[in-house]
Amino acid sequence: MFNSWIDRGEELRSAFYAGDPFPLLLIDDFLDVKTAEGLLEEFPAPDAMPKSRDYMFGDKRELSSVAEQGPTSRAFYDALMSEQFKCFICQLTGKDLIVDPAFHGGGFHQSGDGGHLDTHVDFNMHPLHDNWLRTLNILLYLNKDWKPEYDGRLLIKAKPDDEPRAIEPSFNRGLLMLTDDHTFHGFKKMSLPPGVTRKSIATYAYELVEVGSTVPRTTGWAPEEGNVLKKSFARHYNTAVKVKTRFFGSATARNR
Repeated sequence: MFNSWIDRGEELRSAFYAGDPFPLLLIDDFLDVKTAEGLLEEFPAPDAMPKSRDYMFGDKRELSSVAEQGPTSRAFYDALMSEQFKCFICQLTGKDLIVDPAFHGGGFHQSGDGGHLDTHVDFNMHPLHDNWLRTLNILLYLNKDWKPEYDGRLLIKAKPDDEPRAIEPSFNRGLLMLTDDHTFHGFKKMSLPPGVTRKSIATYAYELVEVGSTVPRTTGWAPEEGNVLKKSFARHYNTAVKVKTRFFGSATARNR
């Protein structure tokens, strides 16, 4: 399923930590062609995927139940859970990591015409495991014949005011990137023809830490566009989510 990079974790570590503008590794031909094509065939229709609840800052659909969408999706899920993949990401980062089997906040992601995702840094602690520190984002893009005029490039930067690096969401392109307080990313509003959507599969790897050693933080939004109300809400979003989660639980966990 995985191509030859899977056995080169230690060899690729220096390239990962030399990533611009923060540690990352781009891998084209992430999977063998048959598997990549199979995932695209099994990719859920937009109407079968719940909308993200971060609607003020993005317009996308999410479905975390990857293993339930078909035989290729199940095989891909099993490969990400395998000892072989765990060994690779541990060697790549030099950290003892585990991939979240529930794909909390991950899974199939899809955006249509007008879709966007405001600049942000990700939540750091797993909402259901208070000793899981999110450390690595693992993304696979599944967009055939993606045209520059569509936009939808992933924009990444270490500070909100930095000039971003742009990464095309090309078919069968993998991206492994560090996630912390300084790994800002998002994509601008897209202009897509009928029937075209931006598709990706995401999962996240965690490091086990001592309970209470890290202050939990939800997604930190830094929108570049929008009105004063939106930007003001972004500054207070973390507090609002803490209150909501305390009383109602995590809404993201229901996107299955």
